[in-house]
Amino acid sequence: MALVLVLTHAPISEPVLPALELLSHRVRQIPAEPAQLVNAPEYDIVIVDGRQDLVGAKSLCRLLRATGQDAPLLLVVTEGGMSALSADWGVDDVILATAGPAEADARVRLALARRDEVSEPVRVQASGITIDEQSYSARLHGKPLDLTYKEFQLLHFLATHPSRVFTREQLLSEVWGYDYFGGTRTVDVHVRRLRAKLGDQEQIIGTVRNVGYRFNVYDDETVTPAR
Repeated sequence: MALVLVLTHAPISEPVLPALELLSHRVRQIPAEPAQLVNAPEYDIVIVDGRQDLVGAKSLCRLLRATGQDAPLLLVVTEGGMSALSADWGVDDVILATAGPAEADARVRLALARRDEVSEPVRVQASGITIDEQSYSARLHGKPLDLTYKEFQLLHFLATHPSRVFTREQLLSEVWGYDYFGGTRTVDVHVRRLRAKLGDQEQIIGTVRNVGYRFNVYDDETVTPAR
């Protein structure tokens, strides 16, 4: 049995997904307003009502993801609303308002199962650097680093392979991908920018002459799973 939180602009007495009423899941329905989420009841899964207001539903789904809500997120739509959906909504699954009990139960169970199967994000902690995969953020001695996406990827790759030396060609392949047509100078440019943002700790990204770059470890911290 799951704790299901339904967010809707419809009257609270009107079931958004009638099939849920026939199942054993505990369903709580509240107004689809950000302020309501502050004191929302405990839940395992969130269902957003997109039957009548697709624009509002999209904004709410994206807001939930942006604020760190990590429970499975399902969107209820009508047949006509399916064509408006895209990956940037941030939902885990979509279900038609007319779905029967068996389908509704399956989608809830599978969404929860997928969440449980996702491995915990890796948090890198070494040489004063902390990298959180889930939020795509990096800190140096607790201070946030303002990195571009590629700078983050480069730092993340090097830090998850501490002390190992990589050639420019290897870094280009691992971070930019095999289909990238730029030259290896791209790596040098990004390393230079990354070092500039590390400031007086720029030596964390070490240069091995005539070979490439590595992440220097200056303390006893290692790559550990986030808890």
